[in-house]
Amino acid sequence: MISDLEHFYLNTEEPARACLLALKSIILNIDKDISSSWKYRMPFFTYKGKMFCYLWTDKKTKEPYIGIVEGNRINHKLLEKGNRSRMKILRINPEKDIPVELIKLILNEALDFYRKGIIKI
Repeated sequence: MISDLEHFYLNTEEPARACLLALKSIILNIDKDISSSWKYRMPFFTYKGKMFCYLWTDKKTKEPYIGIVEGNRINHKLLEKGNRSRMKILRINPEKDIPVELIKLILNEALDFYRKGIIKI
């Protein structure tokens, strides 16, 4: 039997599926203390047990994005706040090359809040 987490990826249509799987790999390879789980009915990533980021797909555009839990602490022109108070998202166009270095830069900036003790672990 497949898990809800595996089911999420398998039931996502292409090209978003390939994009989400690539994003999952990128996120997990940023730091050895990042792990993946199924929380709030979505793929969630934690850093040493603390909520870090998640993957989701925009309902209207079908465009995948990375939701960054402490995104409100990061100022980057590609991060969207919308009506969220704490989180920001980074949209990824599944039809284009994934901006791996940009993703690593933004996620490492978010990780620094945990690594430096700004957010207690």
